[in-house]
Amino acid sequence: MKKNNDENTNILSIKNDVLQAIHGANSASELNKIYNAYLGKNGVLRNLLRSIGDIPAEKRPGYAKEIHNVIAAIENSLRDKEGVFLENNIQTTDKGLDITMPGIKIKNGHLHPLTLIERRIEHIFSSLGFGVVEGPEVEDEWHNFDALNIPKNHPARDMWDTFWLRSKQKISNSKKQIPSPRLLLRTHTSPVQIRYMEMHEPPFRIIVPGKVYRFEATDASHELQFNQVEGLMVGKDISVANFKYIIGVFFERFFGTKINVRLRASYFPFTEPSFEVDINCLFCSGKGCSTCGHSGWLEMGGAGMVHSEVFNAVKYDLKLVQGFAFGFGLERFAMMKYRIPDIRLFNSGDIRLSQQF
Repeated sequence: MKKNNDENTNILSIKNDVLQAIHGANSASELNKIYNAYLGKNGVLRNLLRSIGDIPAEKRPGYAKEIHNVIAAIENSLRDKEGVFLENNIQTTDKGLDITMPGIKIKNGHLHPLTLIERRIEHIFSSLGFGVVEGPEVEDEWHNFDALNIPKNHPARDMWDTFWLRSKQKISNSKKQIPSPRLLLRTHTSPVQIRYMEMHEPPFRIIVPGKVYRFEATDASHELQFNQVEGLMVGKDISVANFKYIIGVFFERFFGTKINVRLRASYFPFTEPSFEVDINCLFCSGKGCSTCGHSGWLEMGGAGMVHSEVFNAVKYDLKLVQGFAFGFGLERFAMMKYRIPDIRLFNSGDIRLSQQF
């Protein structure tokens, strides 16, 4: 390339040299060098424009016009050559933007594994005709305990380690100030079932997912807060057989395999009879392993036929209705399905947990 700043430089010669160089360029880097050499801040043609003041006044207009025409021709040639590079998908090597490189993929967010489990459970039960109902996490004593056949000072309350809340609010009437109901963080989602029955007449079938709270020590299988899904089906001739069939269908759809269900006698104050719900161990196919304590069975939750005192609390006619209720922990389902070893990981805030799903 020629670089001549003298006022006698042949403009047409410079033009021909530059156009020839552009034609022979093989990369955007070479084009960039040509641009800087002739059209850049200290390029040949820019310096010629600065030197116009050194020539006779009568020659300046024609001389300046000639330089601008050459600059325009070079700029057009540079754009045309860049277009050729783009059409041929030639990857640039300069430090600027390389539009031929693959774009940086935008990372999508990940749903929390408990959200995935809850949505899957809701989908399965919805397909079985169950509605999804939610309720408040701050409950009063009557809905959380009394209406569920767990009266004050009853030994059954020892099964729930409760977070009681302070409340100074009082309810007034014409005669005296009545203390407001004691409030607490709900220990299960069963009070939502009470609230639903207070406002609806049978028959119906619902599930109630949500967060619950227990004041207990934390370890790999226990947390202060965790998630439950409870179910309730009430009608005229609802029986344990109905429950076993429905829960069997649910387990098979959820885990995607044939499941054997076992009911063991147990005790819950709001159901009678009550039973624990077991399934055959998914890790050893019921043969016995360390996960199931070599029993071949895994405990999944509790269930039973709704106690008559619960129906009395919501003023249902015991001669016309009966039903079953059940409850499971979402964390247990997630730990089993995704092989998560510690329940505390769900609330750790470690994004690596959710990024796996």
